[in-house]
Amino acid sequence: MFIRKPVLGPTAAIRSGRDAGDRLRAFGRPPLALGILLAAAVASGCITVGPDYQSPEPDAPTQWSGPGDRRAPDAAVLAEWWRQFRDPVLDGLVADALAANLDLAAAQAQLREARARRSLAGAQLGPTVNASASGSRRRSSEESGSGATMELYSAGFDASWELDIFGGLRRGLEAAEADVGASADQLRDTRVSLVAEVALNYVDLRAAERQFVVAEESVASREETYTLARWRLQAGLVSELDVAQARTDLESTRAALPALRTSAAEARHRLAVLLGRTPGELEARLAATARVPLAADRVAVGIPADTLRQRPDVRAAERQLAAQTARLGEAEAARYPSFSLSGSLGLEALGLAALGNSDAMTRSLLGSITAPIFDAGRIAANVAVQDARLEQARLAYQSAVLTALEDVENALVAVANSAERRLQLESTAASARETLQIARHRYASGLADFLAVLESQRTLLSVEEQLAGTTGNLARAQIQLYKALGGGWSPDRDPEPARSTS
Repeated sequence: MFIRKPVLGPTAAIRSGRDAGDRLRAFGRPPLALGILLAAAVASGCITVGPDYQSPEPDAPTQWSGPGDRRAPDAAVLAEWWRQFRDPVLDGLVADALAANLDLAAAQAQLREARARRSLAGAQLGPTVNASASGSRRRSSEESGSGATMELYSAGFDASWELDIFGGLRRGLEAAEADVGASADQLRDTRVSLVAEVALNYVDLRAAERQFVVAEESVASREETYTLARWRLQAGLVSELDVAQARTDLESTRAALPALRTSAAEARHRLAVLLGRTPGELEARLAATARVPLAADRVAVGIPADTLRQRPDVRAAERQLAAQTARLGEAEAARYPSFSLSGSLGLEALGLAALGNSDAMTRSLLGSITAPIFDAGRIAANVAVQDARLEQARLAYQSAVLTALEDVENALVAVANSAERRLQLESTAASARETLQIARHRYASGLADFLAVLESQRTLLSVEEQLAGTTGNLARAQIQLYKALGGGWSPDRDPEPARSTS
């Protein structure tokens, strides 16, 4: 990620000087001052003030400290990691979000702006040529003059060229080029975040739906227990306390259902917005309840250095550091003199037909040098400002590197612990179901009191809720790990996505 400086080499500089000489000879023999400017033009491209950018080498560990698959991730898998969850609905949601998300469209527009600014900076290095034509007819006063009518016609070309002797314009182009790279990587980072956000909200939806199903099953189980308690009360086998406890437990479980419906609705609404649609527009599409998706295979993480190269936010921070380095050089160039050439070539005559005569030719050539002498410290202050911004960009890059390493380490730990907890809860849930069946059978036979059934029901509900939540947490951790690795884009593809036609 080095910047190739657009500085003319000796051959190109000589060619540039020859071209400048050809232009001067078109106007006739140049005076001494213009000859000096011509020599300066030959030298232009060989002097570039300010620091030359050196791509930083991040201080990354050789291996991850957290548990995980140390294999290098497959580039194709990492580019479209959501397909590892094998959920067609999720695949469709991601595709639609990439086509219509508003934040992604805004990042795309920012990249187009950066490219246009790069073209503008490059245009500053070349000459400017304008064409003009005019015609006038004037009659003087008979009282104060001759009363004659005069005509004047002119046509020609004006040209100007600022010679970039000390590289200020080239540094500006260098900064604009780095800005394009930063904008491209920011667009990729927006894509990475968008894909992860869609997947996370989809998991939130499916986890809420699963918890809702668990709660409904628990309500049905408690309704059976409540009915059983009433039968035993009618038979005189238990007191009204058992019936009251059964009803309280039933209503308490029912009370959890509205909150779960709210969580599911919020996830559906958020998904619609991520897809560039109004909240509620995906109700029919997401109506069918599905399982919480989990990645089919373990996530390969490779080595930290590869992750730093893959992470778009780290890449963008490095490009911003390069751009600010060039801007410091651009500010430094303001300390030095500026050189410019301007000239005109045209025709001027008192009659329109006379414009074609050789005697109507006019030409001029001007060379100028401008040097700062006193500006009350403005240039020095601007250099200090750019130098401080360079330090900020350097610190921002270092912070991006550390954040990237932290994200991966946290995600590795979360994936490992969530997977272990899920296995334990699956075993606990199976045991809790068996315990509840035994307790209900013993209560129906009069061998146990109602408290044993009530406690078994509460235990099973708690374990199944934890299992559903942990399954969702495992899916979220897998998504976060793919995001932390910089998954969701491919360096072989243009960072600017196709614009939606819908």
